[in-house]
Amino acid sequence: MLESIGKLPRYKKVIDQAKSLTIFIYAHHKTLSLMRSFTKKRDIVRPGVTRFASYFLTLQSLMEKKSQLREMFTSSEWEECKWSKTVKGKAAYATVLSIAFWNGVTICLKVFAPLVKVLRIVDANKKPSMGFLYGEINQAKKDIKEALNNLEKNYLPIMEIIDARVKDRLDSPLHFAAYLLNPYYLFKDMDMQFDNELMDGFFNAVEMFFYGDDRMQGYILNVEFPKYTCKEGVFGKSWAIQGCATNDDNYNPVKWWMTYGNQTPNLQRMARRILSLTSSSSGCERNWSAFEGVSAYFKVFSIF
Repeated sequence: MLESIGKLPRYKKVIDQAKSLTIFIYAHHKTLSLMRSFTKKRDIVRPGVTRFASYFLTLQSLMEKKSQLREMFTSSEWEECKWSKTVKGKAAYATVLSIAFWNGVTICLKVFAPLVKVLRIVDANKKPSMGFLYGEINQAKKDIKEALNNLEKNYLPIMEIIDARVKDRLDSPLHFAAYLLNPYYLFKDMDMQFDNELMDGFFNAVEMFFYGDDRMQGYILNVEFPKYTCKEGVFGKSWAIQGCATNDDNYNPVKWWMTYGNQTPNLQRMARRILSLTSSSSGCERNWSAFEGVSAYFKVFSIF
């Protein structure tokens, strides 16, 4: 999504300017040393922070150092630098002093930030992300629209990109069920249960989860699920509502269901299983990398 949005003309120009600026600074020892002296040894590029959203990280870093960079390119040290007289040096100077460029960086950050938030949730190890993916993408779309002043001509190309990437990838019955079974979203918007697409997806998820057991499927949908959506019994207690009101480090929908889902044991089991799923293999990949390192160590050790 980020890569496709970055190719839209409005954002591509800013990203290309930022790339040219950073490449120019890092290409020469003198310009790099000069930049670090003004930024107090803080780099513009931050490799290794994440393998996602490199555009966002670069632009964010530039914005954080905007005043230092402008100070650098208007200093006597820059004027005395031989690279200031080159074509690329003059282009870098024009970029840093351009109001339009920095306005463009601000807009890019506002557009990219909501999606980067989703990526960080997916890539995190603190709690399973399946229950948050669909809901956070919807929230990201709302945030992007607001960032672009709700002007359709500005946000429509981005919405089309997001919707195209979501279709047949992140809108499966499993994603819909995870979204609906996460009380953080349902208790904030009870009208979710009247969304036909969402409910059809949930019905399909119930059929797949309790495959071939018509009696159980009917019991889930006719008895247990209404207790959850209507906040009956424990679901309506103030502590249950408070327990899912904030999506912070303490909130985990699986633990919430373990605590408050006992009156609907079958739905509880389904919710725990689905909400325990991850939506990225990055955690596994990190483990595989660690295991490879351990394996390599023992191979070396065995030689001796």
